[in-house]
Order: sequence, then structure tokens, then C-alpha cells
Amino acid sequence: MSLKNIKDLGLAKKRHMHNQREEFISVVIPAFNESERIVPTIERINEYLVSHFQGFEIIVVDDGSKDHTGELVLNAKQKIKSLTCVRYEENRGKGHAIRRGVSSSKGDIILISDADLSTPIEEMEKLLVQFDKGYDIVIGSRALKDSDIAIRQPWWRECMGKTFNRFVRFLILDGFMDTQCGFKLFKGDSGRKIFQKATIDRFAYDVEVLYIAKEEGFKIKEVPIRWLNSPASKVRPVEDSLQAMKDLIRIKVRKPR
Repeated sequence: MSLKNIKDLGLAKKRHMHNQREEFISVVIPAFNESERIVPTIERINEYLVSHFQGFEIIVVDDGSKDHTGELVLNAKQKIKSLTCVRYEENRGKGHAIRRGVSSSKGDIILISDADLSTPIEEMEKLLVQFDKGYDIVIGSRALKDSDIAIRQPWWRECMGKTFNRFVRFLILDGFMDTQCGFKLFKGDSGRKIFQKATIDRFAYDVEVLYIAKEEGFKIKEVPIRWLNSPASKVRPVEDSLQAMKDLIRIKVRKPR
């Protein structure tokens, strides 16, 4: 290789490093029986973070999976050194898993992402634009005018989501069109403070977290994102709907700590 080519490679590397963000970011991924897709998800997120951040960690929380999710994550760690797996035996719910992941995070920024990447990791750039404007929390939304729903949910799932959101806005938290999208960005210390106060273990955890954030005076921004429905949903229509409504009542009557 010529001296000129070596210099060009050096300049390219410096340019690449210059474009990387200096903040350390933690990406938290709750996972329950995700053996079929967890490794491709980790690899895709890792590839994105390598090119966009100088420092990062990926935290997968194995929420009592009965398949090989935990083993696959531990095997992936041999190649991806920034990867951590938090594991426990009993399935406790998505909210509990995220709470565990956030509590073990070290990032200046925390991103919560679903294991199916229904919101592509590249959509984080839209959230970071608002983060850089001073927002403490930026949440992805499937319900805003500019949201791009590339693959829609079944009609009954959409109906459930809209009905639930109406209850949320009427009972607890007005001002947000979509509290349940699993793609949320937090300032690190703010996120750890909020989740330390959270108690909801299952799907209504998003509502509680946003409720606590508003009570604490944090600035929140809702952002339209691209979203692709994953057919392998873990949602149980009847059981989860009933549990979510019970959790809304718990949030409604809770007293801030």
C-alpha cells in the first residue's frame, strides 16, 4: 500500500471518528422467548452503534425465557464485547425487564428498543435531534401525522391500542398520541431516576414511566417514527388488556414517592 493510500485511510478514520457522538449510550432490549431473532437484532444494533457512537453498551434482559434466548446472547458476547445479558428464571413482564436493564445501565443516553426491531434502530437519529434540543425523554410514536407505518398491525390490535390510549388520556396522561411504542430515549440519569420509582411490571409500564416523568418535571417530546409490525407478537388480547386496565387504576391512585 502506498504512503498516499495510508494517509487517505488515516484521514477517513479521523473523519469517521469525528462524526461519532461522544456520549456513552446504553441500549436496553427486553427479551422473552426471542431465540429466533435476538442475535440478528443484537448484530444490527451493534453495527449501527459502532459507526455512530464512540462508546456504548447493549443490555439484553432475558425475562425468564423458556427457549434458548439467554444462551444465544451469552454466545454472542464472545464476539460483541459491549454486550451484557441480565437473566432471571421467572417471567416478570416487560416493565420489570426494562427496569432491571435501566438500573444496570451506565449510559449518558438510554435507548429502549424492542427485540423485534419493529422500529428500526436507524430511527434513533430522529429522537436524537430532539434530545439535542434539550428534551429529557423522547418517545417514538406510531400515531402522529408523519409516522410511517410500513407494515400495519391486525385490525384488532390497532383497535385495542387506540382504545387503551383513549383510557390513558382520559384517566391519567393527556397530551400523548402513543404511549405504548417500544422505542424511547432517555437522558441517562433522568431515566435511572424515573425507573427507580416505577413499579408496573407489564405492558402499562410506559404510562407509569411517562406519568412519573411529568410529575418530576422532565421535558418529554413525542416524535413520529417508521414502524413495521412483527407478526410474532407476545401480546395476549384478553389477559393483557385486563392487566393493563388494572395497572392504569394502580397508576391513577398511586401517590408520587
